[in-house]
Amino acid sequence: MDLNQVFKTPNPVIGVVHLLPLPSSPRWGGSLKAVIDRAEQEATALAAGGVDGMIIENFFDAPFPKDQVDPAVVSAMTVVVQRLKHLVTLPIGLNVLRNDARSALAIAACVQAQFIRVNVWTGIMATDQGLIEGRAHELMRYRRELGSDVKIMADVLVKHARPLGSINLTTAVQDTIERGLADAVILSGWATGSPTSREDLELASAAANGTPVFIGSGADWENIPDLMQAADGVIVSSSLKRQGKRDNPIDPIRVSRFVEAARRSAPSKKSATSVSSIKLHS
Repeated sequence: MDLNQVFKTPNPVIGVVHLLPLPSSPRWGGSLKAVIDRAEQEATALAAGGVDGMIIENFFDAPFPKDQVDPAVVSAMTVVVQRLKHLVTLPIGLNVLRNDARSALAIAACVQAQFIRVNVWTGIMATDQGLIEGRAHELMRYRRELGSDVKIMADVLVKHARPLGSINLTTAVQDTIERGLADAVILSGWATGSPTSREDLELASAAANGTPVFIGSGADWENIPDLMQAADGVIVSSSLKRQGKRDNPIDPIRVSRFVEAARRSAPSKKSATSVSSIKLHS
């Protein structure tokens, strides 16, 4: 995965838009307009703060099905992403929770999004949704059928989950890339908002052998200078919210502060600064 080609920088900061509950989810509020309005506000805040890309995910739909969401969720996410693509010029990705990679890929191909995040790409993970099996073989064939070049960013030993069998980070990274054909890998801590360690990032980067490695959780402006020394990019959400609370909206000031810290952390990598990523409409 050529990060310069996708994100216009070798060290992208990717913000996350957590969608309000969608139709058919337990906390669905009955208004898709409210979902869209909040998503537009958060996408604008991320773009104004200088991120290089964003992921749209149905975070507040919990509890999640483990592998296939309701068609109404797919429809709603398609509408939201289409609206955001008319609002910002940033690369956009999708994560359909908990692990509906097929729907994420279908949406991305139809709206011309650039990438998807998949929590379990290879192996078997024990999660709060039950056992989830990676289906890289199905999804890579599906991507070919769609004639799509949507990039696959795959978690390795994903948060809120435990692998069946012994834990070997090096082997897991190598399998995800060499046998699963993922375009990039993501390392997270044990839960949302929990950081991974620099040591694990260094192990993953060595095992990835040139494939991009992303920080997937727990990054903030205090730890990002250290973590980015061992990673190619970062996916961030909770620390960008007002007061750092994940239920709150995104704060553009916190975004700017984080982006600045991330860019300063790797001066030799020549990160590009996002310019004019919000479209202006008359």
